[in-house]
Order: sequence, then structure tokens, then C-alpha cells
Amino acid sequence: MYTVTVRDRIMVAHSFTGEEFGPAQRLHGATYVVEAAFRGGALDGSGVLVDIGRAAAELRAVLADLDYRNLDESAAFAGRNSTTEVVAEVVGDALAGRVRAGALGSGVEAIAVTLRESDIAWVTYETAP
Repeated sequence: MYTVTVRDRIMVAHSFTGEEFGPAQRLHGATYVVEAAFRGGALDGSGVLVDIGRAAAELRAVLADLDYRNLDESAAFAGRNSTTEVVAEVVGDALAGRVRAGALGSGVEAIAVTLRESDIAWVTYETAP
């Protein structure tokens, strides 16, 4: 199994609904380091699972819809808290759609998106294209 991983970052604003979130119920900012890992067992004729440049461009395109935005105003989070887990799911599902559409070839069997809130806390969401 091969894994090709690319990394980017986003800065967002958001708030949460629910007493369990304490002060995070108020509008606040977050900066996430976002990693997208594309996994598959077979290389293409050029010897790659996915082109790293194309993978980075696809990740950037997905993140552009979130970067420097208030997630409370995004349709992707309507009726849901934009927790780190949910943001990872939104990014992962968007990337899976791009893989299904052929943007990164045909060898990707799984995608893992990791959002790092800090150097000591992160979330990973895994999906199949």
C-alpha cells in the first residue's frame, strides 16, 4: 500500500452550540494544518499513485471554500457544529468527490484527512472515494 500526503493550512472563524463547548460557544478563530493522505495499492504507468502537485492543487481548491471564512455562514455546516471532526469530514468528502471525478487518477482506494489544531491535538477522518 502506498500513501501520498500533502499539507496545507486554513484560518477560519466559527462558534459552537452547546454548553459543553464553554467559551468556544462565542465566535473565535482557529488555524488548522490540514493533511490529505491518498492511499492505494497500485502505481500508474508513470510510477506514481497520484501526482503530488495535482494532489496539493486539489486540496487547496477544497480548502479555498473554507479559508478566511466564518464557518457559521457556510452551507456545508448548516445545522451542525463545525467541530474539528466535522471540518475534517467536509474536507475528506469533498476530496473523495474529486477523486471519483477522476481528478487524481484511478489508483486511490482511501483518503485520510487530518486537521491539526495544535502540536498536541488533531483529528483524522478516513473515507473511500
